[in-house]
Amino acid sequence: MPTPDRLSVRQAQERILASLQKTVLKTEKIRLSQALGRILAEDLLSPSDVPAFNSAAMDGFAFRGASMDLAKAQSLKVVGHSYAGHPFMGKLAEGECIGIMTGAVVPDECDTVIQQEDARFSEEPSIRIPAGTVAVGDNIRPIGENLKKDTLLLRSGTRLKPQHLGLLASVGLDDIPVFRKLSVAVFSTGDELCPIGKPLEAGRIYDSNRIILIGLLKQMGCNVQDMGIIEDSPEKLEKALKEAAQKADAIITSGGVSVGAADYTKQVMAKLGGIDFWSVRMRPGRPMAFGKILSGNRETLLFGLPGNPVAAMISFLFFVRNALLVLMGTTPQYPQPITAISSTDIRKKTGRTEYQRGFTHFQDRSLHVSLTGNQGSGIIQSLTDADCIICLPEEQGNVKAGEPVSIYLLDSLL
Repeated sequence: MPTPDRLSVRQAQERILASLQKTVLKTEKIRLSQALGRILAEDLLSPSDVPAFNSAAMDGFAFRGASMDLAKAQSLKVVGHSYAGHPFMGKLAEGECIGIMTGAVVPDECDTVIQQEDARFSEEPSIRIPAGTVAVGDNIRPIGENLKKDTLLLRSGTRLKPQHLGLLASVGLDDIPVFRKLSVAVFSTGDELCPIGKPLEAGRIYDSNRIILIGLLKQMGCNVQDMGIIEDSPEKLEKALKEAAQKADAIITSGGVSVGAADYTKQVMAKLGGIDFWSVRMRPGRPMAFGKILSGNRETLLFGLPGNPVAAMISFLFFVRNALLVLMGTTPQYPQPITAISSTDIRKKTGRTEYQRGFTHFQDRSLHVSLTGNQGSGIIQSLTDADCIICLPEEQGNVKAGEPVSIYLLDSLL
């Protein structure tokens, strides 16, 4: 059994997801117009057939073809029209037809529509149907062609996209059961951090991690509780964690999880709840803590991410994101790696998973990938210049130019 400071990437991911198995999620009903991006909380069935009536598939003329020999030319008298939203209300006799528009109701006594381009106009108000131009049943969308009543529309856990909303609108559903939005508290730790908008003092840096994490969370659809910067003080950190646990479903911190003299997150976690693990065999992002904070009768997950911005973002993408998706009511997402040819030599130590930042290009009809320069975990530009993450597994050593590597497109992780 690996100790909590020697977990592999896979072991850490599995332990995080295993801790979520008993999570009970709260639900609510919202209007369809407000449901974009939300997670469906129930399977939804169609309350009706779609379409609810036989309708014309194109502009033309509707008539009863079953009583006619359509292999021969026919003449029909036009006795009315059916428009979309304004059906023909009369009755048709033998030898009669109506003009009809796309989507309009086909009268019960009609079984065929000839498209307007195929019909020939004779003396008003009649049309002539040339021999063999149409068959019985042509150009009619039958009741329930799109959906039958009680057909499964969408499964619980579906993140609602515009096309999903259109589907629900097509059957008249407006009160949509969704999981309540996840609330996530975020703060950075460290006396060296300076809020954006204030002048930098000697030895301090601007707090970029919190901005990155807030952006990632908002992109996922979470409600973010921004708690700012917490000083390097165990008392202040304990107070912040207790406050966050009372108002959030999960807590994400950055910084303070390594072995430095002023890194207090790990010891305060142990005091307030428990630590599941605090280190992963990976680069960047080795010092990452996961556990729970107890405050009153609430138990809240805590992800203690590294202090360097690239390490914080990589840790979020490969550990935190899937855990939050489960808490939101949907399933973890495991994008498939793509094989690319390394355009350069890559230095790599065995015994840890490494996530290098790269950009792809095609050469000789093959996908190639190059590093985005210096791969230091504090160099944010290595991410802004990247369109993929190169994943080098533990057993992998140095990579030579021309050798295959596995990559994840950044868009598949965001």
